Amino acid sequence: MNIQSYFKQQICKIDKALDATLPKANEYPSRLHEAMRYAVLAGGKRIRPIFALAACEAVGGDEKKVLPAACALELIHNYSLIHDDLPCMDDDDTRRGQPTCHKKFGEDTALLAGDALLTLAFGILSRPNDHVAAKDLTKQMEIIHLIAEAIGTHGMVGGQQVDMEFQATEVDLPTIEYINTHKTGALIAASVKTGATLGGATKKKTECLHRYGKYTGLLFQIMDDILDQEGYAKVIGVPEAKKEAEKILLKAKKELKLFGRRGDALSRIADFVLERKY
Repeated sequence: MNIQSYFKQQICKIDKALDATLPKANEYPSRLHEAMRYAVLAGGKRIRPIFALAACEAVGGDEKKVLPAACALELIHNYSLIHDDLPCMDDDDTRRGQPTCHKKFGEDTALLAGDALLTLAFGILSRPNDHVAAKDLTKQMEIIHLIAEAIGTHGMVGGQQVDMEFQATEVDLPTIEYINTHKTGALIAASVKTGATLGGATKKKTECLHRYGKYTGLLFQIMDDILDQEGYAKVIGVPEAKKEAEKILLKAKKELKLFGRRGDALSRIADFVLERKY
């Protein structure tokens, strides 16, 4: 499998769905909708929705049932980026080579755009007769709860809080691991489990893929730390961080043995996470 071709194909599919999902830029209140579209459609790796679709593929599911939830995951990710970039948080002026949302539209509109993306995401996840059959409301509620937990105080938001608290001080390894598994890893793990669940996976396969997602989410953040010379890499050093990343990759791939060739996409995505240079 050529992973770059695979990413290009999946990103094209996801971007088309995101464009159709977001409110039109000229729809009132247009400035807010324009800001939402600016933040989401300005590019990005789309790694979370790709994980969801690949997990569905691994269990032989119908990706059409997963695509709306995959879009919701990307909207949630972009809401978090808008808020992370604000002056009261990371105070970033650019993202993906362009002005951040608050630099383009002002802090007030950017804040509301993030709020609106999060709200829209849960609107999509809870929409009846869309990505889950009407008779399977239990599965739909399970996904909503899973994602809410992954991004709340015991997940992404909690990880961000701890990250901010320790920005000006020396951080020990347990704290770094907490930040990595919560701020980034929790939503990636939830993305994989979402794809598996909506794809119709058995309990055993869902558990394997959830563990794969946890390992790969941690791997993703460790590689970020290595690229930025921060966090994990700063505490234990780049060489040791790379060794740890390689160990985690092996653990992630071990969880895919049950899926045979169907797990190829997830296996190559994990390789990409380890090998990426950006």
